[in-house]
Amino acid sequence: MKPLVQQAPWRRIAADIALLVALGLFMGAVGPFGSDAMPAAARYSYWTACIVGGGVIGIIIDESLGLRLGAFWRRVGAVSLLMTPFVAAYVILIPGQMYAQPFEPPHFPHLLWQVLVISLLVMSVRALVWRRPRTVVETRVVVAPPLPEAEAAFRRRLSARRRAARLIAIEAHDHYLRVHTDAGPDLVTLRFADALAELAGAHGLQVHRSWWVAADAIEAVRWRRGAGEARLAGGLSVPVSRSHAPALKSAGWF
Repeated sequence: MKPLVQQAPWRRIAADIALLVALGLFMGAVGPFGSDAMPAAARYSYWTACIVGGGVIGIIIDESLGLRLGAFWRRVGAVSLLMTPFVAAYVILIPGQMYAQPFEPPHFPHLLWQVLVISLLVMSVRALVWRRPRTVVETRVVVAPPLPEAEAAFRRRLSARRRAARLIAIEAHDHYLRVHTDAGPDLVTLRFADALAELAGAHGLQVHRSWWVAADAIEAVRWRRGAGEARLAGGLSVPVSRSHAPALKSAGWF
């Protein structure tokens, strides 16, 4: 079944009329502004005529100008204000047409604020009924596992015990690297630049001038006051420098 907002126009018109009739019957039951003194049949017919007729005026204004009038509640308020004088003029005619009771002009200013209150109520209910559900976009960083061949050359430099272990991060020191794996750290004699070249095809990124991390090992990233820190698998925390932060930001970590 299609959502109501996507149904054919005539169905929406029918739904609008049904809503206005329901609101008219509700107002007839409440009997505001002294109308509770009217006979029940007259009261219900009066309010149904007022709400349906006035509501149609408001809908015409809303459908014609609504998109230009701003956001949700600003639109409701603007449409209610614009429709008030027209609806008041329409309401003036109802007693004379239905009950042969001519309108007395001094009542018009007093009628305006009553019409405004009812117009706000009717247009607010209609707007809420037709309001589209808020779209919630959930973002998630999906990290694909690194290709084995992308790390093959670098892994051959590790000890046999750690060669098949999960690669977590590489930390650069003067003339050697500390390679962090889930089987423990390993020391490798290699320049950091050469290690980055060997891992160019691996799924990871440089986050600091002396740190490279495997993308699938990142668990959280915190950025504060121009500096950051990435928490990796195994409880390891590494610094994130300003110059390398864009790579993590583009991956959706902060």
